[in-house]
Amino acid sequence: MSDDPETVRQIRELARDTRPLLVLDVDDVLLEFITPFVSFLDSQDLELRLDSFKLQDNTFDRKTGLALGRERVSALIDEFFHVQADWQTGANGAAEAVAALARHGEVVLLTAMTHRHRETRRAHLDGVGFPYPLLTTDTPKGPAVRMLRGETNRPVAFVDDIPRNLLSVRDSVPDANLFHLMTAPSLRTLLPPLPEGITVVDDWHLAGPMIARALGV
Repeated sequence: MSDDPETVRQIRELARDTRPLLVLDVDDVLLEFITPFVSFLDSQDLELRLDSFKLQDNTFDRKTGLALGRERVSALIDEFFHVQADWQTGANGAAEAVAALARHGEVVLLTAMTHRHRETRRAHLDGVGFPYPLLTTDTPKGPAVRMLRGETNRPVAFVDDIPRNLLSVRDSVPDANLFHLMTAPSLRTLLPPLPEGITVVDDWHLAGPMIARALGV
């Protein structure tokens, strides 16, 4: 069971499904995130310097050259999610690829986001072609994916851009098919090598057929 009671509540609202399960992260998987977030910061005379794969400690005030504190960066991310529809677009090829997979399996979106942004994100995802159930969580994703699978042996695929989320799912659902996809794949140079058992894909044109094979659909 998930450690997040609100996520558990959201999962229990879903209709039971025994088809192959595809669980998808949202930011930098279905929706562009880094590129629009950089533009959002630029509009406030701020700058993201990607010296490492994190937003904290890498966001600077252009006027002073000083790094913003963690609380300020967290507030900026929160503000960005309030106006996400003004900035975030769908990843190239994602809507079409996921729609094809949804004809043969259950698709669920699982985003690491404060629950209060769920309705804003829900409306935006509907508007850009992702009308699938949306779950939010403040805790590791593995237990939520295990709960989504339920008491079945149905195939599971999970797609995320954050290695720790992929590892969390691997720990909770050891036979899950894991895919690392980033809408900005050049950022992989900032990551350590991914563990074995995680399939790296650069875009949705490649990911769609690979996920279909993994799920047997």
